[in-house]
Amino acid sequence: MNRLWYNPGGLSNIVLAAVIVFDSFLWSCASPQRGVSVPAVKLDGPSRAAPDFSLKDSEDKEVHLSDYLGNVVALNFWATWCAPCRIEAPWLNDLQLKNAAKGFSVIGISMDEQGWPVVKPFLSKLKVNYRVLIGNRRTSHLYGGVDVLPTTFLIDRAGKIVSVYSGVVNRSAFENGLERLLGTDGGSAAIPSGGSYQIGAR
Repeated sequence: MNRLWYNPGGLSNIVLAAVIVFDSFLWSCASPQRGVSVPAVKLDGPSRAAPDFSLKDSEDKEVHLSDYLGNVVALNFWATWCAPCRIEAPWLNDLQLKNAAKGFSVIGISMDEQGWPVVKPFLSKLKVNYRVLIGNRRTSHLYGGVDVLPTTFLIDRAGKIVSVYSGVVNRSAFENGLERLLGTDGGSAAIPSGGSYQIGAR
């Protein structure tokens, strides 16, 4: 969709150009399947079991979420064309490296329709150190229909969804909640946030 701009306040060309660029970025990112940075959200009410799935990794190995039962998992839906996802990937690398020995795993689910031909070069360029799988519409549907990228589900050791981040993760809130989860034996720890919503049974 084309957007029309005018300059009612006599803004300088430089300022106006900056406003247009920033607005265009938000406009494109806020559309379905585009990433946008928003505050973290958490679940209202009891957490629910994270749906299991079967997807292939870069070595063509079949991976199930249930393989990670007993671990705390950050399930990150993303795509190579998503600018906020590229910003988030190095931090997820650090998070994986720092917490793997404590029973934490990042699982990336790429929603790139072109598959491994575009995903593998991206993983190599960013030196991604966590497991990445190729997702599909069924996987998205299992998790309520993921229409914003990145979207991250934080899953506790019992396999329950504790918190959901629609947009770039709030790092401090996420890490605080993660520390609490890693310090429990299967319990859940809700992550503080400014807003919340509930994922109903699908």
